[in-house]
Order: sequence, then C-alpha cells, then structure tokens
Amino acid sequence: MSTTKKSAYNSLVPAVDQAAKILLCLAKNPSPAMTLTEICKSVGIHKSKGHSILNTIQKYGFVQKDPAGKTYSLGLGLISLSRRVLDTLDYSKIADPFLVSLAEKTRSTALFGIINEGNVFVVARQEADRHISVTIRLGYRFNITHGAHGKAIVAFLPEEEREKILRQDKLFFHGKASKLDRNRLKTELAKCRQTGYAFDMGELNPGINVIASPVFNSHERLIGAMYIMGTFPESRVKEYGAIVADHAGRFSAKLGGRH
Repeated sequence: MSTTKKSAYNSLVPAVDQAAKILLCLAKNPSPAMTLTEICKSVGIHKSKGHSILNTIQKYGFVQKDPAGKTYSLGLGLISLSRRVLDTLDYSKIADPFLVSLAEKTRSTALFGIINEGNVFVVARQEADRHISVTIRLGYRFNITHGAHGKAIVAFLPEEEREKILRQDKLFFHGKASKLDRNRLKTELAKCRQTGYAFDMGELNPGINVIASPVFNSHERLIGAMYIMGTFPESRVKEYGAIVADHAGRFSAKLGGRH
C-alpha cells in the first residue's frame, strides 16, 4: 500500500473530531453545563462552527440546551450508547448478585462504579428492602477523589498515579476541596490498604454514610469500586467494612482479578 493511501486511511474528519472533543469537554467539565463561548474556547474552535456542531449533535440527543438557550449539557441520547457499552462489558450483570447480597446484609444501597477519565460512573445498583433508602441514578458521575470510594480507589492505584492525583489542587475526599486534611488523608489511605475498605460518615452528604472497596479486573487493573450508602451508625463500620471488602474481593475474583 502506498504512503498516500495509508495516510488517507489515517486521516481524521475535522467535524467529527470536533464533535467528539465537544462531548468530552462537557463530560470532563466540573459543572454539568457550559456556554457556547466556554465550549468553543476549551475545544479551540470558532463559535459559528461550535454552534453548528452543537445543533447537529443536539438533533440526536447527545447534548441538550437549557430552556433559556444559554448553556449546553450532555443529553439523554448518550444513555442508550453507554448502556450498550455496559452490556458488552457485562460488568453490571456480573455485579448484580453481589450487590443484591451486599444490600441485604447491610440494609443499605449497594453500588458499583467504573473509573473513566478521572471520574467514577455508577453502572449497577441495588437498593435495600426498607422504607427509607438512598437512591442514586445509573450513570451518575462522581469525581475520582470523591469521598469513601475516592479513597478506596486512590489508595490502590500504582504509586505514580496516586501521587499525580494527590498533587492536584482540588481534592474531594473530605467533601468540599477546602475541607481537605492531607495528613488525615495520608493516614486514611494507608488504613484502607490494610483493611481493604474506606469510609466517610456524612462528610459529603449529612446523614448519608459510605463504605467502599476497590474492584480489579482480570489484568489486575483497578477498574472501580463497590460501595454501600446508607444511614448505618459508625459502630457498624468495621462489620460492614469487612462485608463490603469481601463482596468486592469476590466480585474481582469473578472478573479474574485479585481477591
């Protein structure tokens, strides 16, 4: 095959490339909505071009425009695509029996989240069979440093990756970035590596307590966290922590990872 033909196969379609960058821009932005100016500045395209692309992908439901017409956010049309990906991965299906058991044993909402681009996305959940339970929608996105599951994940990252994250200015392990206590965090991460779980007691959402453990795949790669959210008392943390760690470990083993 000639060089000319080879380069043709490797070429990018500018409009498609820019549309993908816009979607990624909206996904990575701390705020769920952005103005046209903010999007175009971040992606590096003219406003007229950005407006045309946004109108096109809005047609397919990949972005949505607020009623006032001033900001854009990711659209519901992406859910069908993401569900298809999750079905292919089968992670959520494999997680379900573990989450059912976890919810029953702890009387809390049990969830599994997958790491993607600095965030953790909820891909499977099981609510406790009780009158009052914590509800989180599938597809909900957390920052990777968010609370207990953030600690459970970062504690088990390779040291280089962990230190890179810990050097960031804004970390949400203890709720708002301004509340971060780095000395306390260092102790918590070390403790998590010993026990296999991390927790927070209402720091992110008053009255809602969380216990989380890491999940690994067949390549021994950290892929996410299994965790519970509920109103259980602090006196239950050690007991429930062991249960969460056990379920996350057996789930990892099912995926071919470590137990």
